[in-house]
Amino acid sequence: MPYFDAASAAPLHPVAHQALLASLDEGWADPARLYREGRRARMLLDAAREAAAEAVGCRPDELVFTPSGTHAVHTGIAGALAARRRVGRHLVTSAVEHSSVLHSAAAHEADGGSATEVPVGRTGAVAARDFAAALRPDTALACLQSANHEVGTLQPVAEVAQQCREVGVPLLVDAAQSLGWGPVDGDWSLLTASAHKWGGPAGVGLLVVRKGVRYAPQGPADEREAGRSPGFVNLPAVVAAAASLRAVRAEADEEAARLRELVERIRARVAADVPDVEVVGDPVDRLPHLVTFSCLYVDGESLLHALDGAGFSVSSGSSCTSSTLTPSHVLRAMGVLSEGNVRVSLPRGTREAEVADFLAALPGAVAGVRERLGAPGAVPAAPSAAPASLTVDALGKRCPLPVIELAKVIGDVAPGGTVTVLADDVAARLDIPAWCEMRGQEYVGEEERAQGSAYVVRRAK
Repeated sequence: MPYFDAASAAPLHPVAHQALLASLDEGWADPARLYREGRRARMLLDAAREAAAEAVGCRPDELVFTPSGTHAVHTGIAGALAARRRVGRHLVTSAVEHSSVLHSAAAHEADGGSATEVPVGRTGAVAARDFAAALRPDTALACLQSANHEVGTLQPVAEVAQQCREVGVPLLVDAAQSLGWGPVDGDWSLLTASAHKWGGPAGVGLLVVRKGVRYAPQGPADEREAGRSPGFVNLPAVVAAAASLRAVRAEADEEAARLRELVERIRARVAADVPDVEVVGDPVDRLPHLVTFSCLYVDGESLLHALDGAGFSVSSGSSCTSSTLTPSHVLRAMGVLSEGNVRVSLPRGTREAEVADFLAALPGAVAGVRERLGAPGAVPAAPSAAPASLTVDALGKRCPLPVIELAKVIGDVAPGGTVTVLADDVAARLDIPAWCEMRGQEYVGEEERAQGSAYVVRRAK
């Protein structure tokens, strides 16, 4: 069964598997002890730190291991903000950061700090000038991911890092999605990553704090990992994480070229073979293994189940999945269609035949979901006595049903007439304007009501 969700968790690399088994026998002792077993464990830990630091491009004493990438983000942001509290309590992030960053920002605001989210364009990238404009004299820290976890778009980290450096603001980079493909360019100050994204074991994160960057660890003091990540490290997992990072980086250029070609094939075929689909994310400046697209008149959960039944494991940022009833914050920030969203992220070693099978199965899966939901076809000609306006009550209906109800009646009004859709599903705020753009209709605007909102669409053709 092809597994196409490497952006969530990559399969364990064979080198990681071998290193994990070996270090279970050799690395079980406390590396802080001076006896033979402790010295052996310490050698393994030091070697893992040196290997990881080489891959990151930092000094070994700048890097500590944490229990997860999320822990590294929370710890890194808290320590950097605390160290610069005299400067101010303002935090800058992009609007498409991983939820771990945004959760830290929310906690910072709840504690009396302030935060600014820099908007992104439709490809998911921030403009460096917009990021620079958000920096203030009281800005204590800025955060920018190296590559987006949902759509694969690369961010202008080097340019933003330079702008931050010029005004004395440290930049924390979440490199979870990109570190397996190469080091992060630029004069950044802090960096975080997570081993299970590159084929290491889950439960290992990296936190790098450059020398000279002010940092104040939060919580009770601990003598391990430079006091930045308390507790006994999972040494076998750390050794496996470092070994796999070195292994994937050795094959990264060749594998990236191969997977980029497969992703280009998916991007082209999806747009050609599936009607009413929007491929999102930057088509050029992106991760080599990831592609995301959204299908009109489809709910994400049903489509994922259909693809799972056909033998393909993919993920979704759609609002219509069992884990959430709100649109992905990434898709919302980009202003793109959220319904029927599918993220395909190919693990290393994906075969061309597996991609071909997926492309063969996808159109039928989408068509089947649309048929079950009663999705309409082309907009018919307006009847001779067409009304000037109609109202559709879609209150209580989840995506994509408000859009489907709109599409069913748009042909019933005369050109220039309007359809008002009443809906309380927050995804409608994204999906109705996106439908208008895809179908050549005019989105007039939204009016908040006591219950839900009224979305007005003018028939343009």
